[in-house]
Amino acid sequence: QVQLVESGGGLAHYGGSLRLSCAASGFDFGFYAMKWVRQPPGKGLEWVASIGNSGANAHYADNVKGRFTISRDNANNMLYLEMNDLEDGDTAQYYCAKAQERQPRSQGTRVTVSS
Repeated sequence: QVQLVESGGGLAHYGGSLRLSCAASGFDFGFYAMKWVRQPPGKGLEWVASIGNSGANAHYADNVKGRFTISRDNANNMLYLEMNDLEDGDTAQYYCAKAQERQPRSQGTRVTVSS
């Protein structure tokens, strides 16, 4: 059974940092490209970043490029999102998912940026 559990969200100040984690289980994690997506309050789901199965080929949405870093630890089935220079627009529910999945199947973790 595929399970993805996000953690690390919370309240951050404008310009601050947070590190999100995603613990994966129930599938061959190292075989899949992964992604982070987010849903701001009252808005639709938006893609944030993706990473290849080996940890190479990271890609970012323009509005997070240079501020966010996606990484993974295949030995421990973990996906990460390092978020720096947080802005109000980063306030959202964040989800990890397999790169090819249209909708996240996990609970997500909430990030709130306050100015």
